[in-house]
Amino acid sequence: MARRDPQAGRAAIERTVLDYFEGWFGGDPARMQRALHPELVKRSLDTTPTGGETLRTITADAMVEATARGLGTEEHPGDLRMEIEIEDVLGELANVTVRSPVYTEYLHLVRASDGWKIVNDVWQQTPGSAS
Repeated sequence: MARRDPQAGRAAIERTVLDYFEGWFGGDPARMQRALHPELVKRSLDTTPTGGETLRTITADAMVEATARGLGTEEHPGDLRMEIEIEDVLGELANVTVRSPVYTEYLHLVRASDGWKIVNDVWQQTPGSAS
């Protein structure tokens, strides 16, 4: 069995994360779609107008559609510096934390036949962000 280059794997994971974030903020649906598994589940805990809580869920199709409509370009912080921390890679699985000026996201990725894809995403606004 051929051994995989761990550095090449980490670089591919980082490219997927960049496709996701830069695709969103740049309004590029092709990059967004390339980063996401079709069965993505993206969640955030939101507060309702009455003060309750609800778990907001977004699909891959909804993310690609919102990207195509340019919703991310309206949030672009100007300086898109990001901290990408690849905490763990185990075979076909990866766990990544991303901190940007707008969002902090905890991502789970799988290595599919066509590359690394984001399958789970739990996110919130980055504390102190303007959005």
